Amino acid sequence: MSIAEAGEFGLIARVVARLEKGPMTLLGPGDDAALVAAPDGRVVASTDVLVEGRHFRRDWSSGTDVGHRAAAANLADIAAMGATPTALLVGLCAPTDLDVAWAEELADGLSAEAALVGASVVGGDTSSGPTLMVAVTALGDLGGQQPVLRSGAQPGDVIALAGRVGYAAAGYTVLSRGFRTPKALVEAYRRPVVPYDAGPAAARAGATSMIDVSDGLLQDLGHIARASVVGVDVRTEAFEVTGQMLDAATALGVDPLQWILGGGDDHALAATFPPGTPIPAGWREIGQIHEGTGVTVDRKPWSGALGWDHFR
Repeated sequence: MSIAEAGEFGLIARVVARLEKGPMTLLGPGDDAALVAAPDGRVVASTDVLVEGRHFRRDWSSGTDVGHRAAAANLADIAAMGATPTALLVGLCAPTDLDVAWAEELADGLSAEAALVGASVVGGDTSSGPTLMVAVTALGDLGGQQPVLRSGAQPGDVIALAGRVGYAAAGYTVLSRGFRTPKALVEAYRRPVVPYDAGPAAARAGATSMIDVSDGLLQDLGHIARASVVGVDVRTEAFEVTGQMLDAATALGVDPLQWILGGGDDHALAATFPPGTPIPAGWREIGQIHEGTGVTVDRKPWSGALGWDHFR
């Protein structure tokens, strides 16, 4: 059945029936607006748009996969502020011939990813259009902590990383070359594994700055460098190239460091900590902040790609 055959309200009813209610949701879908608890008194908010052909392909990823990715992209932004996600709002623009089953799978993926952090989908909107697009807005609660911004890094701070980088970029390259293995890399592209708890943990530990690594590690650390007016240096020895990644890189003729340093979509978290600060479990040191500007690798300029830019 297409969504045109189901109709707008039939589609909404099918999707809403698949959504779980999180503990912070006081009123979910079904009214003019949702009601979400905000115990801290402040709300952290972020939004992202995924466009078919630009961010995902239906022949590469199921609707459930896309739901997980769309939710993760926003939930990771909330975690990168040191907050705990509470709710998602979702906008769906779709061609009228889209199968209802795909939209139901999308709802399943969104709901399942949100449930990992105790959040839920509380509302949204639907529209018809020639291009399939999923727009997600995430809300979060700081739990009494101050938000961790990009602008707080200081010379001497340690740069640390939680989560993995390079896997999704490797998976994308594998798929774009017409392959479906190694499975671990392909699945990393389809569904990121995000260290959500690491964000609030870093905030409690005294992180001076933090960012979601969505567009590439060097590119996103560059945002911290500019906002904090400091220099960033990353050490390549801090990264492990797994056997599967090395094998795929060799077979495809790619330097795996290009994936690790310039690849996005893994949604790891990068943060800076004052020297001598115990780094929380799940974080590992990868570099240091220094006086100056820009981003270097092993104290040298990086000649490879820095990361993703939508308009280049």
